[in-house]
Amino acid sequence: MADSCAMGGAPVHASRVSRARRAGTLIRAVIHAVRQGRERPLTVHHLNQLLLVCSLVLLIAVAAVRISSRSGLPSLLVYLAIGIAMGQDGIGDIQFDNAELVQVIGYGALVVILAEGGLGTKWKEAKPALPAASALALGGVAVSVGVTAAGAHYLTGLEWRQALIVGAVVSSTDAAAVFSVLRRIPLPKRITGTLEAESGFNDAPVVILVVAFSTAGPIEHWYVLIGEIALELAIGAAIGLAVGWLGSWGLKHVALPASGLYPIAVMSIAIAAYAAGAMAHGSGFLAVYLASMVMGNARLPHWPATRGFADGLGWLAQIGMFVLLGLLVTPHELGDDILPALVIGLVLTMVARPLSVVLCLVPFRVPWQEQALMSWAGLRGAVPIILATIPMVEGVAGSHRIFNIVFVLVVVYTLVQGPTLPWLARKLRLGKGDEAADLGIESAPLERLRGHLLSVTIPEGSKMHGVEVNELRLPTGAAVTLVVRDGTSFVPLPTTGLRRGDELLVVATDPVRDAAEARLRAVGHGGKLAGWLGTGGAEGARRGRG
Repeated sequence: MADSCAMGGAPVHASRVSRARRAGTLIRAVIHAVRQGRERPLTVHHLNQLLLVCSLVLLIAVAAVRISSRSGLPSLLVYLAIGIAMGQDGIGDIQFDNAELVQVIGYGALVVILAEGGLGTKWKEAKPALPAASALALGGVAVSVGVTAAGAHYLTGLEWRQALIVGAVVSSTDAAAVFSVLRRIPLPKRITGTLEAESGFNDAPVVILVVAFSTAGPIEHWYVLIGEIALELAIGAAIGLAVGWLGSWGLKHVALPASGLYPIAVMSIAIAAYAAGAMAHGSGFLAVYLASMVMGNARLPHWPATRGFADGLGWLAQIGMFVLLGLLVTPHELGDDILPALVIGLVLTMVARPLSVVLCLVPFRVPWQEQALMSWAGLRGAVPIILATIPMVEGVAGSHRIFNIVFVLVVVYTLVQGPTLPWLARKLRLGKGDEAADLGIESAPLERLRGHLLSVTIPEGSKMHGVEVNELRLPTGAAVTLVVRDGTSFVPLPTTGLRRGDELLVVATDPVRDAAEARLRAVGHGGKLAGWLGTGGAEGARRGRG
């Protein structure tokens, strides 16, 4: 029986190998076509092959998200695995070593990821956490770089320049990696706000440090470097805030002819902020994050559609970036760098990160439970691996070893920290599952009528469930005109009770639009007694009536 099974399984295995080889041949043909395109234009046939391969890679990556969400692992590891499988040690056997191309594409992808993160950052949560987040993004980075570089030099024998580069590269946290793991566990707003703002702010000083350490010649005096960082951050912040405010004002006062144009306009403004900041010798990364955060909190028209568009672009940027990074790495060359990566990662995770959190949060009296979670939540993802290509492009001695060390460190410690973050949050009793879910409100301008049409979705967990229409107490000039329930639409009565899953159409005149939206959100969080429970909205409604 065993022999027959073995004989029967051989053709199946052979067919799988044959399919893998055909897939690798197709990918190599596409790469060859791209290389030929440098000398002559690509043909339609080559374009067809390229589109087929890219679509298959994207579909595999999309399907892998479900696997990663169930296992608790950040999806970046799956994307890296796809790139490695396509590389020279995998089935694709693609020879790819263009670090400069990866750096350029990685920068572009990082701009999109920061824009998407800024659009999703809630100002009311980030504002109280800004001082602590700024301290972590500046002082925390300095502590982390110093401690990690010292460990890399004395424990693994790296030269000081290489050790400083490694310390700077891995000192930046990755919001996408952190919140892809923690999205199923609602945390106190102070923690989420601090981690989000820190991850958005610390990319800028880290990029400046890596470029400075990778530049040929002696490193400038520390006070000169600090001055350059402060100046670039100030320029980037000023440009980002200005572009975000101007963009928000324009989108609110100019009614575009199609709703699909709003997401394009928002992302274009965010990317323009990055370009303007970088060309002004400021921090483009800080500029794009702040501009996106300003627009994300400005209650722009068709906001859910814009948010979904940005979220899709963010996923696309992550997939493309990590697949390229997986292609760039050569797995059979990683053996000698595994032990140094583990040692440096241990210093970073167990010493540098906790020390930076404790020292920077002392003035803010943050409870030790929150400090412990923030220390363990310092996941590294896209940014460190991208930054590791900078010394490769600059021709720094030992740059390939630096890249390999960073690659192994990110993969191994993401595997360790990712699945344990939810467990740690529960053990520290930091989950808050009793908070009401926020409403999804989309606003479409009615230019000729000088009003707005608000589309409101009542999610699971909203306290608007069971509230009657007349108990919403909307300001004069706003009214619920239609309710869609279970696929059926009807005009509600004042006594109609609202339910979870309902979609409401609310018409509001321009003067009371903000008050109506504030009141709806207040009822969603506090129920019919929102005005007496201190959840806001009632005061805004009274201002709307006045």
